[in-house]
Amino acid sequence: MPKFTPGELAVMQILWEHGELKPAEIQERYPEPIKNPALRSYLAILLDKGHVSRRKSGKAYFYKAITRRRAALRSTVREIADAYCEGSAKNLILHLIRAEKLSEEELLELKRLADNG
Repeated sequence: MPKFTPGELAVMQILWEHGELKPAEIQERYPEPIKNPALRSYLAILLDKGHVSRRKSGKAYFYKAITRRRAALRSTVREIADAYCEGSAKNLILHLIRAEKLSEEELLELKRLADNG
């Protein structure tokens, strides 16, 4: 799965959260001001990469995320583990636990989740 640029990811997050939208609706929800041509460029790239679909209704186009958030996250986590943790999910988790300075209660909750899952 190709990586998302920050702009592409912002569009995907909007589509994941709100479902199928017209470009103007995406533009309204975009986290910072974005000109229409830039947004349409992101949409065209995401369409070419197969991450979104487009359908026409009257004169309007509607865009919808095809790639699921969970699949994108899984791919990104794998890339991070490969690039920074020698491919080890265990090392990545250990780094996150240490970097976030989880409390004993949070660590016990993680253990509980691991034991039950």
